[in-house]
Amino acid sequence: MRILHTSDWHLGRSFHRVSLHEAQAAYLDHLVATVRDQEVDVVLVAGDVYDRAVPPLSAVELFDDALHRLAADGVPTVMISGNHDSARRLGVGAGLIGRAGIHLRTDPARCATPVVLPDAHGDVAFYGLPYLEPALVKDVFKAERAGHEAVLTAAMDRVRADLAGRPATTRSVVLAHAFVAGGEPSDSERDITVGGVAAVPAGVFDGVDYVALGHLHGCQTVTERVRYSGSPLAYSFSEAAHRKTMWLIDLDATGAIAAERVDCPVPRPLARLRGRLDALLDDPALDRHQHSWVEATLTDPVRPSEPMARLTERFPHTLSLVLEPDRAPDDPHTSYAQRLRGRDDQSIAEDFVAHVRGGYGTDEQERSVLRSAFDHVRVDETVREVHR
Repeated sequence: MRILHTSDWHLGRSFHRVSLHEAQAAYLDHLVATVRDQEVDVVLVAGDVYDRAVPPLSAVELFDDALHRLAADGVPTVMISGNHDSARRLGVGAGLIGRAGIHLRTDPARCATPVVLPDAHGDVAFYGLPYLEPALVKDVFKAERAGHEAVLTAAMDRVRADLAGRPATTRSVVLAHAFVAGGEPSDSERDITVGGVAAVPAGVFDGVDYVALGHLHGCQTVTERVRYSGSPLAYSFSEAAHRKTMWLIDLDATGAIAAERVDCPVPRPLARLRGRLDALLDDPALDRHQHSWVEATLTDPVRPSEPMARLTERFPHTLSLVLEPDRAPDDPHTSYAQRLRGRDDQSIAEDFVAHVRGGYGTDEQERSVLRSAFDHVRVDETVREVHR
């Protein structure tokens, strides 16, 4: 069976206020063409179909058009909801459109009910694990703890139990939206940390032939059978070095896989430039970036005059300007933003407590209270967005 593994379409998203509607439409055209040219048997979408719980109409129209074309070609599609999607909204009408071969899996309680598709060698069972927000699904799975590893383990136990009751020749594929240890994140994924832990071990998924992951935006191989397809487009400058692709997976009669990357169209390359303004404007080696989307980090000790206007004269598609003057870390003029760069909310809060106490830091009980507070805020924001 030939499988096209995709994820993280984020339909409706923009890039530094630049609309990506045309680029996303071009990607979906490319996806449909790839399905036809490569004789794909099934398409997988491992979550984050949309960029937000209530997507704009233009994004819904893109989604609808792509699914109509896949259904018209008779190619089944299996997709799950991600942490950006509203599972309830995405899942509306799932039973009806399932008759057209578009299989939506958005209900955590149904994770062990697979989509079973046959090929010349027997059945392949596709299990969809939508994004599992631990605080919201802990009771569904009777998990002992409200953490990602606990709820994913409980969900996979159900999957393995169902699989054990099927013929021994049944091959298995799991779709999941999660942060698996060994994956490399970027700046454009929404934080899903719970209790200070975001990643789960890949061993949680043992016992199935292939795991199609979504959430991280870089295409990557965690293990031979556990892979991220990544997002089809770059959604932050931290993805400037990414090669945006989809996975073409061939699953043979024994459950062995062969994997090949299929490149996605690039609407405009990304460039991250760093240095003093005059050097960036004068360096002939940077001519190749004149048509790129540019993030410029200026290191001038004093803010130059009209830096954005001058940059866009040479690099018309400059979208982001960052000021990082060359200064020692302990320089009193170092900006607050620079001192906090790369640090998470937990460590910043702990340092604030230490500061107001005159240097006396937090103990484990206090750190636990802070973690719980951040978890509560994150979950509350998730719930409010989904129910908008």
